[in-house]
Amino acid sequence: MSLKILLITSTDREADALRKTKGIIMTNDNYRFGSLDIELLIGGVGIMSTAWTLSKWLFVNEKPDLAMNFGIAGSYLDQFPVGCVVMPVSDCFADAGIEDGDNYFTLFEAGLSQKDEFPFTDGVIRSPNSYCEKLQDLLNPVNALTVNTSTGSERTKQRLSEKFNPAIETMEGAAFFYICAKENIPFVALRSVSNMVERRAREKWNIPLAIENMAVTLEAVFKKLDK
Repeated sequence: MSLKILLITSTDREADALRKTKGIIMTNDNYRFGSLDIELLIGGVGIMSTAWTLSKWLFVNEKPDLAMNFGIAGSYLDQFPVGCVVMPVSDCFADAGIEDGDNYFTLFEAGLSQKDEFPFTDGVIRSPNSYCEKLQDLLNPVNALTVNTSTGSERTKQRLSEKFNPAIETMEGAAFFYICAKENIPFVALRSVSNMVERRAREKWNIPLAIENMAVTLEAVFKKLDK
């Protein structure tokens, strides 16, 4: 019996990781790997674009057996350098909150939302499911955070690190977590580090390496899921 997977990423360039995956076969407009039926969805950069694209797809299609989000990310920790691929197992909307002078409060800290109201647990969204458990021997599970503005200063990095203890940062992940949790769809996220979170220095980024390593990881993940 085939496993139907919806694979969503932000840009066509990041989607190259799927196209470069060894063993992937294109069938009509979709892809296949062994017994896995894979549909690729390019959601655009940012929370709103990802949320709209994924919601629209779910409105007109049957729910997949598994949703997967993959793409590049910035790393907060030296133990996850450029080129490293990780599996976010918790995510949050890190810049949804209130500023009061030099202080920043999340919506939960400000009393505008309940930190344990579904799909949140203590202010974050987690992905506890059998698929994540199956992949833990392949990938490091990490905490992620999602922002509307990519972090590019030591001050912001320090504030986010202290408040959320993240390993990586993306601009879409929490939206994917939120919608999948709300729709009761098992989900997995994969992120390949393209840069360290620091003052913006594009000459230090290595997106080609991140995409190549994601392609290798996708092959290993698909093989694991195909068993």
